Amino acid sequence: MKFTKQDLLTLLISLFLFASCKNPDGVGLDVDPNTAITGTLVVSPVTTQLVPEAAANTSGLNRYPLGYMTDPVFGKTEAGIAMTVYPASTSYDFGTAPQLDSAILVLKFDETSTVTKFYGDTTNSKYSIDVFQLANKVTNYKSSDVQSINNTLLGNFTGKLAPNTKQKVYDIVSGKADTLKTVPAQIRIPLNKAFIQNAILNQGTAGTATESKFIESFKGLYAQVNKTSSTGVGGIAFFNFSGTDSYLQLVWKKTNTSNGVDTATVNFPIGKLVSNGSGGSFISGIAANIKHDYTGTEIEKQIAVPVPPDPAQQYSVTYLQGLAGVKTKLKFPELINFTSNYGKAVINKAELVVEIGESAPAYPFNAAQRLSLYRWDIAQQPANIPDYTTFSSSTSGGAALFGGYFDSLKKRYIFIVTSYVQSLIDKNMEDYGTFLAPTSYTDFQIVPSATSAERSVIGAGSTTPNKIKLNIYYTKIN
Repeated sequence: MKFTKQDLLTLLISLFLFASCKNPDGVGLDVDPNTAITGTLVVSPVTTQLVPEAAANTSGLNRYPLGYMTDPVFGKTEAGIAMTVYPASTSYDFGTAPQLDSAILVLKFDETSTVTKFYGDTTNSKYSIDVFQLANKVTNYKSSDVQSINNTLLGNFTGKLAPNTKQKVYDIVSGKADTLKTVPAQIRIPLNKAFIQNAILNQGTAGTATESKFIESFKGLYAQVNKTSSTGVGGIAFFNFSGTDSYLQLVWKKTNTSNGVDTATVNFPIGKLVSNGSGGSFISGIAANIKHDYTGTEIEKQIAVPVPPDPAQQYSVTYLQGLAGVKTKLKFPELINFTSNYGKAVINKAELVVEIGESAPAYPFNAAQRLSLYRWDIAQQPANIPDYTTFSSSTSGGAALFGGYFDSLKKRYIFIVTSYVQSLIDKNMEDYGTFLAPTSYTDFQIVPSATSAERSVIGAGSTTPNKIKLNIYYTKIN
């Protein structure tokens, strides 16, 4: 038989590709020619276990969740916000014989362009948001903490939410005609006039003599969704308190010195900007309360609280959910005996491939935009894995090179874990637990997050075609 040079070259390349693959699952993996890694490929198994997430610390968040949604896969989730209201200034003077015209709680939607400011349905769902007075000032900030409230309803907003639509409102100008102005996307909740009149205006300058005195008296406000009055699958909105666009607005009339009547307005801020002691600052006095109900879902079967199932049992899918919902614990059983099975090796590249375990997720419950991958230290506290630390300190691409972003075309996430895998194989690092969880698109977090409501269903188990894969490219050494 006569071979051409081209035929011979093709044959040699084919033999090399098949000879270098220890596992047939590795055949057909996408390889970018510009980043191709030489060496032998092993597709190492990954086992999973679904576990409930710990409560999140909701002090000083850059945005806060509020809403209620019913997800056919993840069950019911609700989030409320406890808000400390501060006086506009100490010893604030409302003037002579002040009479309240209106009190409006203004909550500004988060405007960060690169993150999901609303997760859920804004098209078909109607939201009913109730506001109550806190029974105690805000001192507890865990997402699981229940904030005690007085049951008298102070205000309500009912309607669809428009987190991307700016509004036009009238600006009250003392002694002049009101002017129409454009404001950021927000919801405006009218509050009970008699309550605000008595609780704030009637207290006079004595009531606002100090911040602490005002807070002790007024306590604060709590907003939550009225589940019985809302319709549709719902969703979770995120609100920003870092600027001056979320506040309690008071409009009142007072008597002036010439026996006339002036209309005045003031904004009492929600939360307070305080120093963190390291040159930065955060908003204090706001907390989120988050609840998950997995009744009747597959998640309930897998976590089986308070008696977990056998951790060795493998399912075809596992789950990831923000707002301190659920996360997935990973194990890499082959790495323990990797050297015995394959010889002493240098890991050229290792990547963890996480594929979606359902049909393409769609509105209103899209897949999480970004996942975090982290480990436990010896004290079972969250810690970054070596690769994230290395990439985050890099000036060429930074933490983005570590991965974890959702590829909407291939329906997967990829993490680069070369250093971590090398350390586990060489036994320079103990695997006390490795975890996958949703995280903020712009802020990689290894602690439970309350700033993202997104979720993902990911493939698991050893027999499913879209299982989690650990692709290891290695070179054997003497």
